[in-house]
Amino acid sequence: MPREEYQVPTSTTGASARGATHDARDVSARSVMTYLCGDCGGNVSLTKDALVACPHCAGRVLYKERTKRMVQFEAR
Repeated sequence: MPREEYQVPTSTTGASARGATHDARDVSARSVMTYLCGDCGGNVSLTKDALVACPHCAGRVLYKERTKRMVQFEAR
């Protein structure tokens, strides 16, 4: 199906307009990631389409922060 023919499905459950804008705000808040600069060690918050560079030192090596969630593996 061509992209021009695609129609976004609408909710038939009767969701309110306020709830729809609230969900869009949650999605935009989740799309911001925090990285650690490899050169200066500063925290860098980037959005999905942002330029990958540290605003403090213009370093382009950014490391993703380690998750705080417990990760457990089962060895056999």
